[in-house]
Amino acid sequence: MISVHEAQAFWVVAPGRGEIRAQPLRALAPGELLIRSLVSAISRGTESLVFRGEVPESEWRRMRCPFQEGEFPAPVKYGYAVVGVIEDGPEDTIGRRVFCLHPHQDRFIVPEDAVIAVPDDVPERRAALAANMETAVNGLWDGAPGPGDRIAVIGAGVVGALVATLAARLPGAEVELIDIDPTREPVATALGCRFAIAAPKHTEADLVIHASGRPEGLATALATAGFEATVLEMSWYGTRIVPLALGAAFHSRRLTLRSSQVGAIPAGRRARWSRRRRLALALALLRDPVFDLLLTGESDFAALPELMPRLAVSSAGVFCHTLRYE
Repeated sequence: MISVHEAQAFWVVAPGRGEIRAQPLRALAPGELLIRSLVSAISRGTESLVFRGEVPESEWRRMRCPFQEGEFPAPVKYGYAVVGVIEDGPEDTIGRRVFCLHPHQDRFIVPEDAVIAVPDDVPERRAALAANMETAVNGLWDGAPGPGDRIAVIGAGVVGALVATLAARLPGAEVELIDIDPTREPVATALGCRFAIAAPKHTEADLVIHASGRPEGLATALATAGFEATVLEMSWYGTRIVPLALGAAFHSRRLTLRSSQVGAIPAGRRARWSRRRRLALALALLRDPVFDLLLTGESDFAALPELMPRLAVSSAGVFCHTLRYE
């Protein structure tokens, strides 16, 4: 048993302002683990909305993350992508690398079943993408593409790039990753996708996945879908109102607009798939080193209060930003 009495955690103390606070750590109870953080990843979409105070009051309860402290809009401790090492607990677990859905914090105590082992051949930084990969897997399940489908993904952020990569591995699938930032083309190519800065005319996609987080991106998605195709919305807008031109060809083309959210496993798989099984799949998929291309920024945990205001305003040139703890 080791003796650690205090941890350092990142809190959103007011919309647009964060700080690192000390908080006490109690003694371990039976069935609990003390985790020392190695890396955490910033979820750019959701965490930016939380940081800016843009979680609608109607969603305060549903948007709680595991081990959140405080309440929306602030002060609140929020985040869900930490890779760490077990520092205390049952002797046969000490030293194991694990992933946990936990806010940004240098040490924390959780039940044993709250962590999942990181495969030996997945580096810590890449493993921090597990929560985003889970979202991508769930999105692909919701969209239900098939072999040979023409698939357009609007928005080449982390989630868009991940779901496009998974879709491109379907036999015969043609996947186009569309983003207004031309610097993302080399990454799209390396991930096995074609790239465009605008939706090609007459695309007639069988499935369109929207992940740009921008209302105009959703409008592009509707214009890209073929007859009776599905447009899957993976962006979350918080308190923003999204206008859509549903009076044009939306009805005559019999389009389906469907939401996807990682909080629930799709009904057709729910009887067989647990969240833990889905997370294990996400970590296994991250064995592929190509996903290192999505790790484009790294900072010390101590810099997060100064870093987060910048990341919450602009994501230009950045995919996933990680924090190191040692």
